[in-house]
Amino acid sequence: MRRTRIDIINDMLMAIVNKGGAIKPTHLLYKSNLSHTLMKEYVAELTAKKLIEEQPVKRGKNFTITEKGRKFSREYKKMKEFQEAFGL
Repeated sequence: MRRTRIDIINDMLMAIVNKGGAIKPTHLLYKSNLSHTLMKEYVAELTAKKLIEEQPVKRGKNFTITEKGRKFSREYKKMKEFQEAFGL
């Protein structure tokens, strides 16, 4: 089954959470299982919607999840539980 756009967004946010709240771009690419081009598109969207932030570090940049991104993941989890409860 293909992942939906919302599934991909949540996968990216959870990859950041599972890395302690900050992740390097390469690690996000591998964890989200996307092409470089697609990942850049999603990162641009998530940054624009303030679900993640780009943080400069000594050698490059990291992506960090915002409180809004954490809220999105909590609501996504509730939605998935609802779908499963009703067999949708």
